[in-house]
Amino acid sequence: MAATWWLGRRGTVFGLTFIKLNSSVKTPQLCRSHFRNIFQSSAFLGAPPLKVQMPALSPTMEEGNIVKWLKKEGESVAAGDALCEIETDKAVVTMESNDDGILAKILVEEGSRGVHLGTLIALMVEEGEDWKHVKIPAMASAPPPAPKAAAIPPSSPGPAAAVALPLVYQSASSGRNSAQLRLSPAARHILDTHGLDPQMAMPTGPRGLITKEDALNLLKKSDAKTPQAARTAPAVTERPPALLPSAAPAAGRPMYPPVSVVGKPGSPGTFTDIQASNVRRIIAQRLTQSKTTIPHAYATVDCDLGAVMQLRKDLAKEEIKVSVNDFIIKAAAVTLKEMPEVNVTWGGEGPQALDSIHVSIAVATDRGLITPIIRDAANKGVQEISANAKVLAQKAREGKLLPEEYQGGSFSISNLGMFGISGFSAVINPPQACILAVGQSRTELRPPSPDEEGGATLRRQQLMTVTLSSDGRLVDDELASRFLKRFRTNLEQPQQMGLA
Repeated sequence: MAATWWLGRRGTVFGLTFIKLNSSVKTPQLCRSHFRNIFQSSAFLGAPPLKVQMPALSPTMEEGNIVKWLKKEGESVAAGDALCEIETDKAVVTMESNDDGILAKILVEEGSRGVHLGTLIALMVEEGEDWKHVKIPAMASAPPPAPKAAAIPPSSPGPAAAVALPLVYQSASSGRNSAQLRLSPAARHILDTHGLDPQMAMPTGPRGLITKEDALNLLKKSDAKTPQAARTAPAVTERPPALLPSAAPAAGRPMYPPVSVVGKPGSPGTFTDIQASNVRRIIAQRLTQSKTTIPHAYATVDCDLGAVMQLRKDLAKEEIKVSVNDFIIKAAAVTLKEMPEVNVTWGGEGPQALDSIHVSIAVATDRGLITPIIRDAANKGVQEISANAKVLAQKAREGKLLPEEYQGGSFSISNLGMFGISGFSAVINPPQACILAVGQSRTELRPPSPDEEGGATLRRQQLMTVTLSSDGRLVDDELASRFLKRFRTNLEQPQQMGLA
């Protein structure tokens, strides 16, 4: 019995000891697992982001401007919702979201210009994530580098330096506010070679220009204070003291030319830089490309609008309002259908025939000229063309054209008749082959043709001058002449164009 009691006591002690050891082993494991879950949570590591990058909203777009953010940080976003408005090289386009989630961080603020394609502009997180703890990528979170002082490379000696214009040197180390220094090429070379601060020079040239003599005077002062054993600067021939201009008095003319202020008249010899929009810069590039790479040929013809004016009156009685420009669009589209050899583009290696007839109409906006497209114009009636043209023109002026509404035209029409222009020549819109320039209609008295009855009685005509600019590689002079002849026939006989 004593042995039984002793074995039971030993078993109890052993069991308690095993439980204690087992608990001491499991407790650190539980703690490590708990802390691991804490440090792997979004509160410490940040919620995984969904990147929103600057998209390519047009084929020729290289950068864009953020006009306005339509969502705020913390707002829920569904796929297809409008995120922001972006100004492209063509128009202001609304950017839509591709994912569902929450807009966590806006990285590029409104009004930012020149944002390149692929640049990270915002971050989103998935639904349920803490958007306030979004993980910002290192490249996006790094602050932009501080602007450096404008570094002006030393000018190389030679004839070009003698005719170079004075440059404006912007100093960042000086305490003067808005101090712009104007240096001559020789002065700039001397100061840069010897590492002298242009702010220390006393300008004596016209309108605060630092001349070579001013730079030499500053060099002499620096030599007197801190003489150096050797100099690497080339020898400069000094002018006689008698020819040196006298220093300006302290209370005389301003030491530096005043900076132009927007809205106020500038001082003589100054100018104000105007920030060009993306649309303006792309227009400048394409016009330069067109005039320098496309051999332009021009042909002009007068069209009689008598039948068109009469038909407009008849349609107005039925409360159908159409413009002369609508008839011009229809006549051009029908002519292209009758002469498909004109409905071509230049593909780099040769002509490319187009299967569709999409007429681009030039619309002037505050942002620049844009050409919305009336698609399949040859198969549309004048009334439908008129309705489409009004809608597209309004959207163009509001900057709300979609990319498919201004891309892919095959023929362009530019009408300046409403501005009182009698005739002009337009620049071809590449890769198209032709553009038709339309002037103002005018009334003229002309003698009747030999085939007409009425003797020598003069008759009144409503004439309009149109000029066809054509790509000489695709449309030669003979083809352009036949096109204009057929266009005039269709316009002067509008009933034959299928106006339904």
